[in-house]
Amino acid sequence: MRVWERAAGAIKDKNSIWVAKFARKSEFHNPNLEAVVIKATSHDDQRIDSKNVQKVFHWLRTSPSYLKPIVWSLSMRMQKTRSWVVAMKGLMLIHGIFCCDIPIVQRMGRLPFDLSNFSDAHLSTEKAWDFNDFIRAYFAYLDQRSAFVSSEVRKLKKNNKEMQVEETLMEELEGLQKLQGLVDMLLQIRPRNENMNVGLVLEAMDCVIVEVFGVYSKFCNKIAKVLLRIYEMGGRMEASIGLKVLQKASIQREELSSFLEFCKDIGVLNASQCPQIERISQEDIQDLVKIINGASSNKKDGVAANDEDKAIVVRDCSTIVPVSHQMESEKGLMTIITHQWEVFDNDDDVMFGGKGMHTVSGEKDIRNTTNPFEESYHIVPYVSGHNQPLPDLISF
Repeated sequence: MRVWERAAGAIKDKNSIWVAKFARKSEFHNPNLEAVVIKATSHDDQRIDSKNVQKVFHWLRTSPSYLKPIVWSLSMRMQKTRSWVVAMKGLMLIHGIFCCDIPIVQRMGRLPFDLSNFSDAHLSTEKAWDFNDFIRAYFAYLDQRSAFVSSEVRKLKKNNKEMQVEETLMEELEGLQKLQGLVDMLLQIRPRNENMNVGLVLEAMDCVIVEVFGVYSKFCNKIAKVLLRIYEMGGRMEASIGLKVLQKASIQREELSSFLEFCKDIGVLNASQCPQIERISQEDIQDLVKIINGASSNKKDGVAANDEDKAIVVRDCSTIVPVSHQMESEKGLMTIITHQWEVFDNDDDVMFGGKGMHTVSGEKDIRNTTNPFEESYHIVPYVSGHNQPLPDLISF
């Protein structure tokens, strides 16, 4: 970005802040919060204002009543902008908000703004194409991710009301296919041109890498449970769908490995610390084929027929490092090989987040989040959420 373009962007940001400060305060509009959002999504392509990004997260953790003005301010900015820099920072900001692990955020549903047809107005048509494609792909994933998490939370809440009704096998298979769809969308988020290998894009790719292993770890946990149920039931229809899931998982394994190698080559820090993704067990695929053909499975009760049967399990380890911290993370992800599929307790209560898996049921201290964007900034005045209506994003 040339000097005069940076100057023009800085002037736009200052004007937006002045307009925000003099605007009338309402349920949707908080002048101070809007100013922070503008600073966090500035036109400066050389740096991310991490201090103001963390201010947004701290406001949100202080009280859920701040979600509405935060999302309203961000939505207005995203709808107006024609700058790929502002759009990128806005998507990273909403991504960080998702990772705050606050129940009201998990119930938000689809994003309240639309960047599916985003087009940068400041670059040449040739240069803008690749940035536009990146923004659209990143938005598409975050939009579907938010919708998926919201549906999972509603389903969990419904099951709790119905005294822990277990999902049917077909529902679990459908959930696996949705997770694979999310992985496909994540793999579309990548710089398509060497000119895009700039700091802001690489920062976004670090967030994408963390998300890849968050989604993939949930898939691995669920497929273990589903396979054991298929072996016990022996239903041909379920086995047929399960076979398609495993076959697609084998393809995605190759795509994920290629994606990680690509990210390492362009300098994405988190990709350089990711473990190798092991292959799907051919024995499991063969067992499903036998069930489809009418033969009984030789893996009843989750016991492998021989020591050759193996599976992929993604677990926490000290590998994934949030770039915003510039320090080694306490938890990351590691792929290990086991002699049989492992089933983790209460998997239905698990969602994916910024650093992998975390529970959404029960009480949680929102100060101890798994947000990879998080730092501690005690600068926001506390406003109690008691007796205040929760944000209604649908009415935007």
